[in-house]
Amino acid sequence: MASDGPVVALAGGTGGAKLAAGLARVLDPGELVVIANTGDDVEMYGAHVAPDPDLVTFWIADRIDARGWGLDGDTFHVMDGLRELGVEVWFNLGDRDLAYGLERARRLAAGERLTDTLADLGRALGLNARVLPMSDDPVRTFVRAQGREWPFQEFMIVGRAAGPVEGLEFRGADQARPTPEVLEAIASARAIVIGPSNPLLSIGPILAVPGIREALRAAAAPVVAVSPIVGGAIVKGPTAAFMAWAGQPLSAAGVAALYGDVLDGIVADEPLESDPSTPEIAVVTADLLMSDAASRERLARETLAFAASLAS
Repeated sequence: MASDGPVVALAGGTGGAKLAAGLARVLDPGELVVIANTGDDVEMYGAHVAPDPDLVTFWIADRIDARGWGLDGDTFHVMDGLRELGVEVWFNLGDRDLAYGLERARRLAAGERLTDTLADLGRALGLNARVLPMSDDPVRTFVRAQGREWPFQEFMIVGRAAGPVEGLEFRGADQARPTPEVLEAIASARAIVIGPSNPLLSIGPILAVPGIREALRAAAAPVVAVSPIVGGAIVKGPTAAFMAWAGQPLSAAGVAALYGDVLDGIVADEPLESDPSTPEIAVVTADLLMSDAASRERLARETLAFAASLAS
């Protein structure tokens, strides 16, 4: 693969964060730029919590806790104290996680950009990649299910992500704009990878920001997705319910159909079924399970090699 330009990854959720960690390990420092979903962001306990950008950051920095979210070894004294005061704590946040969110909220209230607050968090953790929000403008994901409308985090935690899904909305997306950093990264990329994230919940908000789909279509670099469907099922999360709502099969072909003409290729664990509604794209098969660092790096290398073959 040519050495000019960064590798750009679109990511949200655990699958996207794991692949980003694999990419960071096989690329030279500074070569990876991750555009992270901010539709899951929430104001909680006076803090601005950015779950997907922070999840990606913690995974790349090798600071993710064994439970799969939050910082390794974090404590929960503040949450315990709130419970002692009779506060209903449905959103659990570690003490250091809370500190990042409080400082982020302070800086945003002072007029600073979300982009800059994420960059400083990355520096504090010794990050060897750039993690960019999809926009500095607020976008919030809402889900309609169980006969009511839920902010995303409440749907996932309080509502236990129970379907069937009846609606999905990215509030604020129409008014949001991609940052100059996002557009520059896409335009200068040598490869663009859409991680194995929920295509509707995690990648959908990114693509809903006006200008990002257009930038991906205009990019000189190949755009390849890694399917989140493993063995015809989902490893983690409510992707199946959202694919059903979107009228797409739970398959790599269904994922490709959602991304449409943005894609040049997809990494799947089986060949795509022939479907006239699916765009004609290149396909490579691979083992998509990322159970440890070695498998994350293997999938990252295979994805980059696939992208390079499409660029040549």
